Amino acid sequence: MIVSMSEHILGIVMAEVKILVEGYTVEDSKRWGKEETCPTITLVRDRNLMIVVDPGVLENQEVLIKKLEEEGLRVDDIDVVCITHSHMDHYRNIGMFPKAKTLICGELWEGSRVMNWNKQLTDNVEIVETPGHSSDSISLLVKTKKGIVAIVGDVFWKEAFPLSVADDPYADDREKLEQSREKIMKSADYVIPGHGKMFKTRK
Repeated sequence: MIVSMSEHILGIVMAEVKILVEGYTVEDSKRWGKEETCPTITLVRDRNLMIVVDPGVLENQEVLIKKLEEEGLRVDDIDVVCITHSHMDHYRNIGMFPKAKTLICGELWEGSRVMNWNKQLTDNVEIVETPGHSSDSISLLVKTKKGIVAIVGDVFWKEAFPLSVADDPYADDREKLEQSREKIMKSADYVIPGHGKMFKTRK
């Protein structure tokens, strides 16, 4: 990452967000005649901290390894793996990152130890609770040069889908899901949903 002299003097260094693998939903795959799903897998760089969000269910893990290599990274360079919620399609490949800490359900794990942490993970990365799709859902709010990017798991599967919380068949609390959606739309400039491409919020 290239940092300008003015940014260096002022200490203003924003995080970077990159979608490594764009996900798709069960609903998409039904149109292809088979039921498959994969979450959107995202990389967050904040200075020297590397975070992978939702490593997914890729049958061929080389896909993710190659995407990391394109960013100049190896599996062992990842410091934290963030799981947005405990649905299998979002976390099955967590074992790819044995040296990374795990952020899940609002807990930060290193091996068998739960570590002290706070919701402001770094100056640029905030952890927010966004229950509704599942009771343990969390999202990341990331300060970038283009604005605040929210990485939200299945608070939104993709832009405008499910169109309403009533259309999410897996939601365990639709009232809380609606509140989480409102929180994200007020807080973020862009959203990376659980199974699609990034979209801009409408404020």
